[in-house]
Amino acid sequence: MLSVQGRIVLAWLQRVPGASVLDVGGGHGQLALPLAQAGFDVTVLGSDPACIKRIESEVHAGRLQFAVGDLVALPFPARSFDVVVSIRLLPHCDAWPKLIAELCRVAKSAVVVDYPTTQSVNFFSSALFGTKKRIEKNTRPFTLFPHREVAAEFARHGFIKVDRKGEFFLPMVLHRMLKSPALSATLEGICGVLGLKKLLGSPVLARFEREDKQA
Repeated sequence: MLSVQGRIVLAWLQRVPGASVLDVGGGHGQLALPLAQAGFDVTVLGSDPACIKRIESEVHAGRLQFAVGDLVALPFPARSFDVVVSIRLLPHCDAWPKLIAELCRVAKSAVVVDYPTTQSVNFFSSALFGTKKRIEKNTRPFTLFPHREVAAEFARHGFIKVDRKGEFFLPMVLHRMLKSPALSATLEGICGVLGLKKLLGSPVLARFEREDKQA
């Protein structure tokens, strides 16, 4: 999952080499680390000082910057960063419209988020949640979004959807049950060739760009 997300986001950001990037809620390091290694100026915002734990060595080495603040009231001026990314946060945030508003406020040009969508096999997630919890132990309930609902919220703040990619067709709980990255990659490759991932993939990574970039 991490490699799929990293490849997609890095490909999107190739058009802005060396850009300043704010990773909201990115203490897990799954995007912050590869982006920093690719030459981007990355700041990670965590909700608590303890969120630095997984990226602490990189921060102390000067390869990442770390800040603490409210994730739905970002402690930065408007348009402070070229690109703002937020992964694994939107579906777990009750105040998700406010989160989107803040991501848009501090982004000069683009925002990248991921979310699980109702337009996928995740539609049956409520039936699978018990199994998922038994396997993952620490899994949390999450919100499923129609694409139009997310796009409409970004549009309210002057951002339009320019790309969207489904990460997986099969439920993540199935991949974790298989415990075989090679088999999972093969199955997802077949789904990709058949067009299922493009049509019904989830979670999706979506890139939104500011319409008034020159303002």
